[in-house]
Amino acid sequence: MTTPAHVEVIAVPGIGEVRPGDDVAALLADAGLRDGDIVVVTSKIVSKAEGRVRRAPDRTQAIADETERVVARRGDTVISQTRHGFVMAAAGVDASNTEPGTVLLLPDDPDASARRIRAGLAVRAGVIVSDTFGRPWRNGLTDVAIGVAGMRPLDDFRGTSDGYGNALSATVTALADEIASAGELVKGKLGGVPVAIVRGLSHLVTDDDGPGVRPLVRAADDDLFRYGSRDVVFARRTIREFSDRPVDPAAVRRAVGAGIAAPAPHHTTPWRFVLVESPQTRTKLLDAMREAWIADLRGDGFGEESIAKRVRRGDVLRNAPCLAVPCLVMTGSHTYGDARRDAAEREMFVVATGAGVENFLVQLAVEGLGSAWVSSTMFCRPVVREVLDLPESWDPMGCVAIGHAAAPPRDRAPRDPGDFILTR
Repeated sequence: MTTPAHVEVIAVPGIGEVRPGDDVAALLADAGLRDGDIVVVTSKIVSKAEGRVRRAPDRTQAIADETERVVARRGDTVISQTRHGFVMAAAGVDASNTEPGTVLLLPDDPDASARRIRAGLAVRAGVIVSDTFGRPWRNGLTDVAIGVAGMRPLDDFRGTSDGYGNALSATVTALADEIASAGELVKGKLGGVPVAIVRGLSHLVTDDDGPGVRPLVRAADDDLFRYGSRDVVFARRTIREFSDRPVDPAAVRRAVGAGIAAPAPHHTTPWRFVLVESPQTRTKLLDAMREAWIADLRGDGFGEESIAKRVRRGDVLRNAPCLAVPCLVMTGSHTYGDARRDAAEREMFVVATGAGVENFLVQLAVEGLGSAWVSSTMFCRPVVREVLDLPESWDPMGCVAIGHAAAPPRDRAPRDPGDFILTR
């Protein structure tokens, strides 16, 4: 593809105040559009035309209503993921360039908005609905595309070579975002110019509406920064059904690294993580554990049907692609000579091991892996030590089933922290 030698970015003044029910395409009838142009329309006027205006004394509730997931929070600043998949400040709720006492919400479906505008134009053009985003690690705002119709949103150069013959493996250019940002140069924030025409890129304009903005929104599994400062802990869920997708061993080892970063008493390292990577060893371990559970339950007087039901709870360990057994070691603990303090010393180490396991589980979630912590090994520690050939001083503190979730986890029922707080 030949890079164009000349591109124009043209402001479209005179649009005036947009009201609910206005036809944005009709407002551009006298804009001098030509075939092959790309029209960049600020989302604010699209929201106004579509009635996405809300009366609100402040925008706090509107932000909460438009938020699917809080990614980060600092003071009054909230970074939210919207139902569209956009991660942006305040879920895109805007109190600027609108009447006092009102806020603007993002268009309900920005791609559909772009398609409607395009269908109403008298020329063959592309349409971008743009909005302002901040960016991690960079000061200042820039406009990006939140809706696209009639143009290619990305240029994918992977698999090609540069001028020196180097293979390109990661270069994907966000064309729609670049054009949206260029349009903002002539629209500005305070000039009352909500539309720009970008001319000279007709090779990007397509006959059909195209895929829209979706290719620009990174999928959750590919997002290295999905979990922000708030969501990282809430990312952990108990997953009991796993897909066949293989687990990256390096990701599990990074999770172990997080586990051993937990606090511990006396500068000790009370954690060990046994990664059961051999299928034969895992089967042998789970079979032996099952027999030990059955023997205990029979001794308790449970019937065979009840025993079978209880034992099936361990199937999550058999069905997971990966299994880890966290262990407590008391190396470095103190002996006080009386039962009360010795018991407290052990409890300190148990708490530290729990902190290590929690770190491990949270990091697995950050790595995109699901997990289930099953306490079953605590009921048959001698069996686990024998099968895994562990030292007598290692106490297995449960099994962790690890894998990719077969389906998105269900929303967790909200809990009010106030119900768990006692003040004095």
